[in-house]
Amino acid sequence: MEVEEEVRRIVEQVKDLHDSATSFVASSSHEELSLRKRSSAVEASITRLHSTLVSDKHLDPKLFDKLEEDLQRARCMLADGDSSSFLPSKPQGRFVRMFLGPVNVRASRKDIQLKVKEEYNSYRDRTALLFLVFPAILLTLRSYVWGGCLPAFPVQLYEAWLLFLYAGLAMRENILRANGSDIRSWWLYHHYCAMAMALVSLTWEIKGQPNCVQKQKGVRLFLQWAMMQGVAMLLQNRYQRQRLYTRIALGKAKRMDVVWGETAGVDGQLWLLCPLLFTLQGFEAYVGLQLLRTALTGVVAEWQVLICGILLVVMAVGNFINTVETLMVKSRFKAKMKRSKSRAELD
Repeated sequence: MEVEEEVRRIVEQVKDLHDSATSFVASSSHEELSLRKRSSAVEASITRLHSTLVSDKHLDPKLFDKLEEDLQRARCMLADGDSSSFLPSKPQGRFVRMFLGPVNVRASRKDIQLKVKEEYNSYRDRTALLFLVFPAILLTLRSYVWGGCLPAFPVQLYEAWLLFLYAGLAMRENILRANGSDIRSWWLYHHYCAMAMALVSLTWEIKGQPNCVQKQKGVRLFLQWAMMQGVAMLLQNRYQRQRLYTRIALGKAKRMDVVWGETAGVDGQLWLLCPLLFTLQGFEAYVGLQLLRTALTGVVAEWQVLICGILLVVMAVGNFINTVETLMVKSRFKAKMKRSKSRAELD
């Protein structure tokens, strides 16, 4: 009888708990709907006011700069606060839907979104080091152990790692964009091209005896470029993240924003990173053109060589265009800041 009474009590407690949970979910859903409407209305107002400021030609330039800065700060506060989870989510890319299906990858809480970003930054740090070490090991073994001829399996293992690397980056960046990050579309397309190149190169027969040195020239150049890319990634990860923290503190960027290869740091860092970036892009295009030449002249007639050459040239040109566009944006921003500072000193 005591056990029967205890079971009856537990059943009643479960029913009460179920009713309380249902009531809570219903009330929270109603409050969530209200917050979504308010957040959307505020976001629309910010966009409308910004358009009004831009179209008003009679507004005092000093007042325009102040109002635009206030709107930018309000936009960052809206995107960085807990209210950001109630804003309309960006459509998820086909890449995410292809792997995960119609699953909502937008985090409901800001701390979870920031953990996603921290994991992404950690992933970039790890892969930058491997980007440098992996090809360095292959080139060292080629010179001192393998007699100047790379075996097929280690190179294919490296290409498989590249496929995993760029697929992981593309997946993480699509999720970050769905959670409010400002990653440029080009870098997603860049990773798709890199994934296609890694997949194609897995089927490329590089065991090149008796003309091993000539047939593997493109592979050797690509590994040398990868080492340079690893150095650049390590420098960018360090310098650019410090710059991003400064912009977040000034209200010029959102906490979910990330930095990638198209940007450089502050003035002193521009002199270091920009030449390195342009050298990398030029060398990448050179490797692609060398692959195209070997394919078109019949030295290595496989179709994989032709496809990899085309993809490398496309990625180099796209990286160059994005770097130039970013530097132009930085130049216009600095000129605007100088004008604002000059007007303030005159006043």
